[in-house]
Amino acid sequence: MRKILSSLIVVAVFVSMGTSCSGGSVKNSALVQQNVRDNYLNYCAGCHGEKLEKFNKSDWMYGDSDEAAFNSIKYGREDIGMPAFEVTFSDKEIRELAGYVHAAVPKDQLEDGAALTSERVVKSEKQNFIVDTVVTGLDVPWGMEFLPNGDMLIAERAGIMYRFSDGKLQVITGLPDILAKGQGGLMDLRLHPGYEKNGWLYFSYSQPSETNPKTGFTAIMRARLSGNMLTDKEVVFEGGPDSNKGQHWGCKLQFDKQNDLWFGIGDRGARDVNPQSLENHSGKIHRIHDDGSVPEDNPFVNTPGAMPTIYSYGHRNPQGTAMHPETGEIWETEHGPKGGDELNLIEAGKNYGWPVISYGINYNGTKFTDITEKEGMEQPVIYWDPSIAPCGMTFVDSDRYPAWKNNILIGSLRFKYVERVELTGKTVTGQEKLLEDIGRVRNVEVSPDGFIYVAMETPGFIVRLLPVN
Repeated sequence: MRKILSSLIVVAVFVSMGTSCSGGSVKNSALVQQNVRDNYLNYCAGCHGEKLEKFNKSDWMYGDSDEAAFNSIKYGREDIGMPAFEVTFSDKEIRELAGYVHAAVPKDQLEDGAALTSERVVKSEKQNFIVDTVVTGLDVPWGMEFLPNGDMLIAERAGIMYRFSDGKLQVITGLPDILAKGQGGLMDLRLHPGYEKNGWLYFSYSQPSETNPKTGFTAIMRARLSGNMLTDKEVVFEGGPDSNKGQHWGCKLQFDKQNDLWFGIGDRGARDVNPQSLENHSGKIHRIHDDGSVPEDNPFVNTPGAMPTIYSYGHRNPQGTAMHPETGEIWETEHGPKGGDELNLIEAGKNYGWPVISYGINYNGTKFTDITEKEGMEQPVIYWDPSIAPCGMTFVDSDRYPAWKNNILIGSLRFKYVERVELTGKTVTGQEKLLEDIGRVRNVEVSPDGFIYVAMETPGFIVRLLPVN
C-alpha cells in the first residue's frame, strides 16, 4: 500500500511541475524528483514528517495553492515558527518543493499500519513485549496522567482535556482560555504526589495575553476535579515575555522527591535575546514549590534582576523533564535546530550554552555559531545529529521490565520511534530504538500499575507495552 501511495505522490508531483514522462525527459524528471525529495528530507521532514504526514488536516500551514506554498517556503511563517529559505534555495528549487508539498500524501496513508496489533511480539535487545492499542481517535495527545482509580487523563494540544474511562473518552470542562497556536496549546499533565489527600492536578498550557489574544506565554495551573469539571483553579506560574511566535513553549512537568515542580520553557523563537538572559523566563529550566512560591535555595534568588524561579539557563526548547527514581536527579531533553538535540543532566545555576554553543545549524543550512564548547557552558550528556526531535521522556521505575530498570525512554517525533537510553551513573552506556515507524511519538509515561504507555500524534493514539518473558 505504501509503495503504491509513494508512486502516486511521484506522479502527482511530476504533473504539478509540468514534467513530461517520455524519452530522455524521464531521466531528467527522475533526477529532479530525487533532488526535490532530498531537499525535503534534509530541510523539512523534521517538522513536517518523512512522508509529509503532518500536512494532513493542516492546510493552513501552506495554503491551497502552489503559490501559497512557495511564499511560505521562501519567506517563512514566523507566527508558527516556519523559517525562511530564500537564502537556501533558488526560486526554481522552491517552486519544486512547493509542488512536492502541495501534491501531499493521500489521507488514507495515515491509516495504513500505524498501530501494531496486540498479537505481535516485539523482540528488543533486553525485553520482549506486546503492543496493545489502548486509545484511538485522538489528534495530538501531548500529556498523559493516571488517576488512582485507573482512569487516564489526556491533554490534546488543541485545548481539550479528556478522561479515558471504561473504553470511552469524556471531555473535562472548565479549562482556562488556551492559545492553541503553532506548537502551543494544552501541554503536559501531572498529579501532585499527594493527590489522594489534596486532589491537585497540574497542567501546562499556552496562555493568551490579556492585551493581545494573538500573543501568549507558557503558564501552569493547578485545579481539582469534580466529576469531569475543573474547580478550585489557581495559576501557579506565568512565564514571560509575551510572544506572537508559535514555537518553543516547553513544557513538561515533573515533581521531585520534595514535591517541588520542575519544568522547562523554550526560547520562544528569540534565541539571541532570551536564553542567555536571566531577566526573563524563556530558554530556562524552572523549579517552584507546589503552590507556585519560590524555593529559597534556587540559584538566582539573590541575583538582581533575575527571575527567581530559574534553576538553569541556555536552553532551546525543553520537551522532556524526568527525575531519576533512585538519585532524584533531574534530566532533560531538548530540541536542537537542524541537528544538536540534547540529553542534559540539570544542575543548579549552570549555563547549557544555547545559542552560543551548539552541535546544530540553522534549518536553512547556514551556521549561527562556529563553536560547540566554551568554558563556563555545559556539554550535553549526549546529542543527536541528525535531530530525532525528542518529545516526552520517562525513567522506567517499574519492576515489570527488570531489564530496563532505570533506563530512560525518549520519544522521537521525526523518526517515529522510542529511544531507550541506558545509564551507568551519569554516563550513557547503551541506546536502542524501540517501536520503529510506529508514528510521531509525543509522550512516554509509566502508569502507577507499572506499564509503559506511549502516545503518538496525527493520527493520535496511545499504546501500552505488555512485557513478555
